[in-house]
Amino acid sequence: MVIHELSADECRDVLERARFGRLACARADQPYIVPFFFYLDRLSDSLYSFSTVGQKIDWMRGNPRVCVEVDDIVDQTNWTTVVAIGRYVEITNSRQDEPERRRASDLFQDREMWWVPGIGKRTPNEEHVAAVVYRIVIEEVTGRRAGPRSSR
Repeated sequence: MVIHELSADECRDVLERARFGRLACARADQPYIVPFFFYLDRLSDSLYSFSTVGQKIDWMRGNPRVCVEVDDIVDQTNWTTVVAIGRYVEITNSRQDEPERRRASDLFQDREMWWVPGIGKRTPNEEHVAAVVYRIVIEEVTGRRAGPRSSR
């Protein structure tokens, strides 16, 4: 097995193909990590996502420094992992955020049933809960890939 570092472009290629990862945030020296769905926008170098309000959104509002991890694991000797460090930016319903809301909508529409993860938190008798749309602005990205000794 050979492990090699991915270039920044290779890391973004992995993020572009992936739709699922883990989002880590922290508050008062307590880390918190959750699975989440996202969409990479190379133009803004951001990961777009959405959620209902809860612990993750509350914590990111209080401390916008976050980390995202994505992996593709075939087995213990054939895998790819990317870590992106960035900053949470909430996209509001303001006129100023309209272009970002439109871009998020365009990205979300590229995937069938994109809204399903956002309704998972609702109970059958709960009123409709508005989604919080946000992006993670990528500030640093690193990655590694492992594979057979003969491949790169």
